Amino acid sequence: MLKTARVVAPDSIEVVVYDGVGGLPHFDPDDDVVPLPPTVAALRNEVRAADALLLSTPEYAGALPGSFKNALDWLIGDGEAGSIYEKPVAWINASPRSATAAHESLRTVLGFAHATIVDAACAEIPVTAALIGTDGTITDPATRLRIADTLTVLVG
Repeated sequence: MLKTARVVAPDSIEVVVYDGVGGLPHFDPDDDVVPLPPTVAALRNEVRAADALLLSTPEYAGALPGSFKNALDWLIGDGEAGSIYEKPVAWINASPRSATAAHESLRTVLGFAHATIVDAACAEIPVTAALIGTDGTITDPATRLRIADTLTVLVG
């Protein structure tokens, strides 16, 4: 989903895909001090550099996957300007079977972080393996258009 967002984004929108979730240490508030683990500092810098965040996560065992929640936990403790606090955020649910519990949890965590959820940009765009090309991006033109429209709403 996010690789496709990078490809279909309007020229006025630069999409940077963060792929370091798996390399983050387990969140421990005692470790949320300077100097931060380098992967955490890099994540926070990426978020601070962004004008908005577009998230996409599956549901696992009826909730957010642990690694995704871990990344959010590291973002909550960032008190620097440009952090997730009041940052415009939206998500795309790509699951063809829904991910209601994950996205309800995501809404709760983002609310706790005081992110600004852009409801009009939160979308359900089901994607099956048949829609994904060999390069890992979605090939269906209608789906690609919906993703581009979501980005436009988010940054608008």
